[in-house]
Amino acid sequence: MPPGTGHLLASRPVTAFLVAVAIGLVFGLILALAMRSRVRRREAGEEPPARGLRAPPIPSRDETIATAPPVRPAAPTAPAPAAVKGDGLGSRIRALFAGKKASAEEWSRLEDLLIRADVGPTAATLLVSRVKERYEEGSPDPAALMAEEIANVLGGDNDLHLKPGELSVIMVVGVNGAGKSTTIGKLAALLGRRGLKVGMANSDTFRAAAGEQLSVWAERSGAHIVTQTRGADPGAVAFDAVQSAKARGDDVLIVDTAGRLHTRQPLMAELEKVKRVLERAAGDIEDILLVIDATTGQNGITQAREFTKAVPLTGVALTKLDGTAKGGIVLAVREELDVPVKLVGTGEQVGDLQPFDPQAFANNLLAG
Repeated sequence: MPPGTGHLLASRPVTAFLVAVAIGLVFGLILALAMRSRVRRREAGEEPPARGLRAPPIPSRDETIATAPPVRPAAPTAPAPAAVKGDGLGSRIRALFAGKKASAEEWSRLEDLLIRADVGPTAATLLVSRVKERYEEGSPDPAALMAEEIANVLGGDNDLHLKPGELSVIMVVGVNGAGKSTTIGKLAALLGRRGLKVGMANSDTFRAAAGEQLSVWAERSGAHIVTQTRGADPGAVAFDAVQSAKARGDDVLIVDTAGRLHTRQPLMAELEKVKRVLERAAGDIEDILLVIDATTGQNGITQAREFTKAVPLTGVALTKLDGTAKGGIVLAVREELDVPVKLVGTGEQVGDLQPFDPQAFANNLLAG
């Protein structure tokens, strides 16, 4: 190979590359100029738009206004239905019989309404039969008739049995969580406002917090309390409380009792024992009250039955009756067990316990 030939061969690829780049730049410049010229002619209207799948030009604001379809008023919308006023049991009964003669279907539906309000099947059947009889005799308002019948069913011996000038004993029973301690405290305050001197006995010695809770309520109500340590004999506590109440000159002694599940037979035997001790120490027990939570529904009937087997109930204290149509269970208790309601609790404050008023309860149950 002649001298200098290798150098020439090595420089040829570089030269070819530079030539190719130069040619590409020239063609790119020519294409750009051509496209720019074409765009100018199209904008001037000298060339029609190209065919193919291309996005249409965006119209100007004036073109949009000119070509837009006329705006039509929207079709009027129907107003939202108003909420039904009064959704209580009374309103449902009135709606059931509104503007028509009652048939067997209406009476059957009325019975269903009562059962759903926790009145219970037995009590519901009895109430409907009484209302139906009076309605067919010419009374026009089934809801008013129902209120009257409910008041009649719940009327009777609704007062506490207190012996003037002597120590009166009230024994309180019920399952845990129903509000026994709260009811006892409120009852002590209610009797205290009547000028009576009240004592308490904590015979619920099985539950750890029972003594502490009752002590708090004794302080709130101004009552004296007799209590012992957990596990102490309930009968012994009851006996000591009677002796203390007599020595202090108390007018009323309210005795709390164990509130484990009502299906526990040892508990029921313990209740019987406490009752016997109280009777030996103080004579007849004026009242044995069963505390029922108004929200328990038909379980309240089961509770009442079981406690009645152990001790003769004289009345019911209904708790957590917050102004709604709760508490229909009281009708079932009254009809099936013949146990009257004596007290109702409507709140958590010390003054939120009232003597039971059958007519006011019936009106409240059928309100709305």
